[in-house]
Amino acid sequence: MSAFAAPKGIPEYVPPDSAGFEHVHNTLVSAADRAGYGLIELPVFEETALYTRGVGESTDVVSKEMYTFADRGERSVTLRPEGTAGVVRSVIEHGLDRAGLPVKLRYAGPFFRYERPQAGRYRQLQQVGIEAIGVDDPALDAEVIAVADEGFRALGLTGYRLEITSLGDTESRPPYRAMLQEFLAGLPLDEATRMRAEINPLRVLDDKRTEVRALLSDAPLLVDHLSAASAEHHAAVKQHLDDLGVAYVENPRMVRGLDYYTKTTFEFVHDGLGAQSGIGGGGRYDGLMETLGGQPLSGVGFGIGVDRTLLACGVEGVRPWSTARAEVFGVPLGDEAKRRLVVLAGRLRRLGVRVDLSYGGRGLKGAMKSADRSGARYALVLGERDIEAGTIGVKDLVSGEQRAVALDAVVAEVAGLLQA
Repeated sequence: MSAFAAPKGIPEYVPPDSAGFEHVHNTLVSAADRAGYGLIELPVFEETALYTRGVGESTDVVSKEMYTFADRGERSVTLRPEGTAGVVRSVIEHGLDRAGLPVKLRYAGPFFRYERPQAGRYRQLQQVGIEAIGVDDPALDAEVIAVADEGFRALGLTGYRLEITSLGDTESRPPYRAMLQEFLAGLPLDEATRMRAEINPLRVLDDKRTEVRALLSDAPLLVDHLSAASAEHHAAVKQHLDDLGVAYVENPRMVRGLDYYTKTTFEFVHDGLGAQSGIGGGGRYDGLMETLGGQPLSGVGFGIGVDRTLLACGVEGVRPWSTARAEVFGVPLGDEAKRRLVVLAGRLRRLGVRVDLSYGGRGLKGAMKSADRSGARYALVLGERDIEAGTIGVKDLVSGEQRAVALDAVVAEVAGLLQA
């Protein structure tokens, strides 16, 4: 019988490489935490209607990529393909918008899309996201963008760029929609694309086929037909980004893959990743909360791909993380030594020191190999003679130097060495 394997298109992270995934995840979360975004833990699946109504039936996400199934109660449920709709649903359900605004939330975890697997495109993708709901303020848009930028900077990434545009408001969108539909009606589009143009013409601008993109080269651009309020909002966002020192380029042809975006829309792109160059993006969604049954409140947020950001770190050779499992490794030589080291390990762990031990009665040579593989800085070597003398060997695994330290002083000694 053949061995089992992970499902196709789903990346797994195992030691030592999982240290990079964890560092990227934690760095992005920390950037959001420093800006006052509180944790929200979302369900992994929701009612399918939440996404068809909130994300948009004409999007590829809803029409082609969702994992949808009937549960045992014959209810249609879907593994979450994105985070914003679930956050907004939760805000409405728990009345978070009845307190102070904006509601600032962060989330992280797996999301699911049935796509053709390739580098950077997975069926289970990991994201860190934030949402700020309840206030329509260009400064808040800029803060959201700056939080993402700060996360990438903290990782040491430099080879990315921020692209931004505006997708207008309820005043500028309808006349532009009519203008775009008129333009598209004059093109030799296939039937499926023509139907998409009827439902949501902006979706056609997101078409990746070379022949379609060529036809769209002279399409009218929404950023050239913004209402006065939208144009003012867009200018204010860019001014705040300038003030924050966040570099950007305008991309007037940008269309995000979700229908709820309005006004500020942005994407972080890393050209070192090839076709799947987006490492994160987001924007403002003025009508989503009302669409899902809540107050007519605006929101703005982003989703950053942890998988793709980790790939970007690899492309740039950035590895600001340690793959060490432990800082201290205990090497017991005999049963009594093991008992003593188990206690010492517990005391060090309570002080916040990462400690591992050699188990299974291995000899000194094998135990020291395990110590080296653990990545620890120090080994604690304890045998019968050491116990009789009331000492323990503290070995620096970098320099190779070893010295005897009193057993009753070793915890403080090692903790001090690690803090030095």
